[in-house]
Amino acid sequence: MIPVAILALACVLLLLQPDFGAAVVLMSVGLGMIFLAGVPVWRFGMLAALCAGAAWLLIVGSPYRWQRLTAFLNPWADPFNTGFQLTQSLIAIGRGEWFGVGLGSSVQKLFYLPEAHTDFVFAVLAEELGLVGVVCVIALYSFVVWRAFCIGTAGLRMGRLFAAYLAYGVAIWLALQAFINMGVNMGLLPTKGLTLPLLSYGGSSLIMTLITFALLLRADYELRVAKVAARATGEEA
Repeated sequence: MIPVAILALACVLLLLQPDFGAAVVLMSVGLGMIFLAGVPVWRFGMLAALCAGAAWLLIVGSPYRWQRLTAFLNPWADPFNTGFQLTQSLIAIGRGEWFGVGLGSSVQKLFYLPEAHTDFVFAVLAEELGLVGVVCVIALYSFVVWRAFCIGTAGLRMGRLFAAYLAYGVAIWLALQAFINMGVNMGLLPTKGLTLPLLSYGGSSLIMTLITFALLLRADYELRVAKVAARATGEEA
């Protein structure tokens, strides 16, 4: 309950911003790490249900959050107001077709699509590089997530739990935030202002992402050093 209490405090501060999406991502990453750490399933189920219930109450109790939740289901019903951003995003993705209109040749980013440089950069990428480019980007994210999980697994085998769960946390965070951003751009999830790691414009987002990857690389480095040391000790013995 100690890490849950710390996460809850951080989420309360985020909700006061208000930033509901970041709070959901943070709590989800924390729950994922707690699950991988081996918490009893019934406790995890109760905690997950409690968090889901709290999130639902926050959505229902806030008119603008409820509007976002319902607007994405049919953005074309109000394409010039509540559904404007999503409809423009879908237009951008549709224009990309298979191979895109060419790098730098997006039309939607010319003040048609709001926040095209941050929250909806994925739609612009789909317009310029097409389905092929989108698949390549998803594959790159998947590779990084897979490598982070590999680092975490190696840490568990060597008994280095801090490095292991750090790597797992980075993997869950990257996968979740990238999935949410892409899902929002494609109309699969309610519109939410979350950046796409390493692609969205923004100094603070980029700096924190690089710090996160630096921690992941450090964990990997220490595991490799420990592995070499263990082999050397075994050979000497």
